[in-house]
Order: sequence, then structure tokens, then C-alpha cells
Amino acid sequence: MNTSLVPDTETVTLLIDADWWRQATVYQVYPRSFADANGDGIGDLRGIISRVPYLRRLGVDAVWLSPFYPSALADGGYDVDDYRDVDPKIGTLAEFDEMVTALHGAGIRIIVDIVPNHSSDRHAWFQEALAAPAGSAARDRYIFRDGTGENGELPPADWQSIFGGPAWTRVPDGQWYLHLFTKEQPDFNWDNEEVREDFRTTLRFWSDRGVDGFRVDVAHGLAKDLTEPLPSMSTLMDLTGPGENPLFDRDEVHDIYADWRRIFDEYTPPRIAVAEAWTRTADRRMRYASPEGLGQAFNFDLLQADFAAAPFRTIITENLALAEASGSSTTWVLSNHDVQRHPTRYGLTDADGSADSGIMQVASKAWLLAGAPEDELDRARGLRRARAATLLELALPGSAYLYQGEELGLHEVTEIPDEDRQDPAFFRNKGVEIGRDGCRVPLPWTHAGPSFGFGDGGAHLPQPAWFADFSVEAEDADPTSTLNLYREALRLRHELQTDESLEWIETGRDDVLHLRRPNGWESVTNFGTDPVALPPGRIVLASGPVAGDLPGETTIWIAPGGDEGGAA
Repeated sequence: MNTSLVPDTETVTLLIDADWWRQATVYQVYPRSFADANGDGIGDLRGIISRVPYLRRLGVDAVWLSPFYPSALADGGYDVDDYRDVDPKIGTLAEFDEMVTALHGAGIRIIVDIVPNHSSDRHAWFQEALAAPAGSAARDRYIFRDGTGENGELPPADWQSIFGGPAWTRVPDGQWYLHLFTKEQPDFNWDNEEVREDFRTTLRFWSDRGVDGFRVDVAHGLAKDLTEPLPSMSTLMDLTGPGENPLFDRDEVHDIYADWRRIFDEYTPPRIAVAEAWTRTADRRMRYASPEGLGQAFNFDLLQADFAAAPFRTIITENLALAEASGSSTTWVLSNHDVQRHPTRYGLTDADGSADSGIMQVASKAWLLAGAPEDELDRARGLRRARAATLLELALPGSAYLYQGEELGLHEVTEIPDEDRQDPAFFRNKGVEIGRDGCRVPLPWTHAGPSFGFGDGGAHLPQPAWFADFSVEAEDADPTSTLNLYREALRLRHELQTDESLEWIETGRDDVLHLRRPNGWESVTNFGTDPVALPPGRIVLASGPVAGDLPGETTIWIAPGGDEGGAA
């Protein structure tokens, strides 16, 4: 055994802390785009293993691994063929175990994506269902229905899928199956006990291999009420009462997660889970975060907020109160695999911080780039705002979820030819949404090379020339780089995060947010464009240059001790 991968005593003590997740910094790895060790153009587990020292130096507490299961990639790996295996293009179960050992040896926990709402149409169960007759036990694991119309030629309902197009697909014998996403992602029937038991087995399978927790995809979608007659799409959209929508956020979904919680609590420390749950109200979302359920739920509010003091303060205050009431801790997210990278979001906004509605839109789950031309993007301003927002985010109580590449200050990649795109959102809404490929382009590790160090065989999505200046190699030696800002912020964050509350300090300005943590640490963000006077205290970190006053679109951290303001 490689003894360098064996945790030391301090790391072992850290890894058994049951509350580690409450204020953790979690780094999302999209495995196909992180690092490619075998040169086939697709990121893999051995590539992740090779970058564990990078992750350790970055200072993250955990890695969230997006789907790595066997998949046809109809939806970026969220169409799962086998929930208890690794895609051969990505690695093997033995390499997965080696990766867990390497991460744990570096004091980094691992959270894996689990996709319980739907499988791939290549899953053994769905293939069995297609070969079985209507009304069979095999079909009951999914949601099959007879069609409407004179000969069943019309779908059971006029529902549209999340990615556009009908949510029902007809099979050769005339029945239809439900897929809320692509037709390659048939929805499971969670009223079926066999489905529930199989996922219990899956949770234990990965937990027994050392996985510390799970990110639950479409957590709000499992429980469905398909009592006939099925409502029309227009009626379905009108169902706004709590738990009334037949497809999403039904009260009975929490019975499933209470069952999962019993499994999580079989382990020491208990396995954790975080819900991707899109609900109409924040209090509905926090039900997923109860100690009797998944324990934590993603707060995506900052993803949809303008770069402005008022919405940031409201979102922070409301979500901390909700977390306290639920017994959980909140989560903060500025970028992930489903959304436009936040330097680009903030660079496509007007001077007052408000989003240009002609460029950005809310689309089902996230904000997607709608084809903004390069000349409408202020790259420098977007990055300046992103660094300020990130430093504020990392000063807050709760968990911070970072997306691979944001520590490099990467912008969205917009210049991808249509023929190279992979996201079903693009193909099913062509001309309306450009899709999510722009935030999934493989990372640049070196200044030069065929794929900027991603792998010897190129990259599965084209990388732009400007990646060279944003590579790890280019930023590593630059003390002012975004990478080194993240490293220092995450180092200091471990000193900052001793309590889960904050106090707002009034500034007399509507464009400045000043907060103090109970241990005396302070964070000040100037959302405006005009400089403001520095508060007293010792500045230990700043998102940009500070001299004399606090510049616009900049955040500073002030450490306890010392009375004089000063430059970072």
C-alpha cells in the first residue's frame, strides 16, 4: 500500500466528525471534464487521483463527484445504466476505491451524485420492461400508461419535459412511459417497493466503500400522484398549493428520505446528504434539510441574484433563519454544472448590477446563457465582481459549494460550434437555449499543450485560446491570481468558521454590506462603483487591490485585533 495515502491521526479524527458538513467547503468535480489520465479526451478517476495534491493545497473539505456511472451521456451522465458500477471510460471500482483512499488520506471527504428520479433507457430494468407486457411487474418499476385518443395514439397527458418536447414516449406495443427529462431517462415508479429496496442497496453499496455522503438529484421529483384523469399542463401549472402538484415536491416524498436517513445513521459518522430540490417556497425546500430527512438542501438563491447589496443581504438573512429553524446549515452556491459561470453572469449586467433580461433567463432549473455575443461581456468587470461575491460567500456561516474551475476565475465558454455541443437542452430547444456545455469544458492545467494539460489526447469539448492565461500553471505563481485568492480564503475560512451566525453592521450606505462573525472576523463588500472609507481593523484578505479606500466591487476580510485600516 502507498503509505502516503494512509490518513494520519489528525486526519482520522477529522474524518469521524459527525458535524463536518455544517460549514464545509465542498468542491464539485465534473469527472469527464476535470483531468484525463489515459489520453482519450474524457476525464477519469485516475485523473482525479493525480490531482488530489492540488485539491489538498486548495484547501477544500470535501469533493462532490458528479455522475461517474455507466451512461450513454444522453444528459451528461445523469442517465444511469448501472447505479453500482463505474463507467469503463472513467475507470473501475478498484480505481474508485483508490480515489477514496487518496482523498481521505488528504483529509478530504467524498460526496457522490445519486440519481433516483430516473434511470437510463439502457438500464437492465428498463430493457426488461420493454420486453415485458403491459401490466407486468417489470413495467411497474417505471411509469407506463395507456395512451388517449381513439387507438391510444395520443400521450396520456400533454406534459412537456424539462428539456423541451413531450414528456411521454410511446413503445412498440402502444403504451407510453413518462420521462420528465430526455426520452432516454425514464422515470422510476417510487410507489414500487422493489425500486425503494434497490436504492437502499445502492446507498449501502457506496457507503460501505467509504463514501461520506450523497448529492440527491431531482430530490423533489420522486413521489408522484398519477391518479387519473391526469391534469393538463395548463392546469398543472396552476397548482400552487403546498404538496398539490402531482409531479413535484409532494409531501409523501419525505417518507422516502426518512427511510434513507435510517440507512445513513447506520454508519459512524452518519452519512450526509444534500437535496437538489426546486420548490415554490423556501420553507418547502427546508423540509428536505430536516435531521429526520436528508439533512441539507441546496440554496440556489444567489444563483438568481443580481450583483447588488439588497438582494444579497435579504437572501443571506432569510436562509440563515430557515437553516436555524430546520436544524440544518444553509448552503451557498454561485456556480455549478447546470448554470452559467458567475464571472460571466456578473459581466453581462448593467452598471447598477441588474441582469440584462435580453441575455439571461430563468429556465426550469438554472440560468442558461442565451447566446450573448462576446462584445456584450465585460470580462474584467465580471471577474472583479465574481471575486468579491466569492469572498463574501466564503465569509458566511454554512457550507460553500464550489464548482471546478471557478477557483481559476473561468468565464463561460460561448464559442462552441453547434456540431460539438452535447447538452440535450441545446438540441431540444435549439435557438432558445445554448445549453450547459459552456461551463463543462475541460479544465486548463498548463499554459500550453493540446488540451492545456487536461490530457494528451485533447478534450471532449473545445477549449478556447484564452484558457492559457487562466490555467493552473499560469495562476500558480501569481500572488494576485484568482487561484491564490481562493487558496488563502479557504485557509483563513477554517479560522473564521467557529459559529453559525453573523451580525450585520450598518454602514449608512445601500451599496455596502458589512458583517461580523461572533469570533470577531468581519467582511465588508462594496457592491457599488465608488470607493468608500475603510472601516477600522487589520485587513487580511481582499478580492482586489486596496489602497486608501475600499474600491467598488471589492470585498475585504478584517481579522480580530488591530485598530487601523490598511491595505491588503
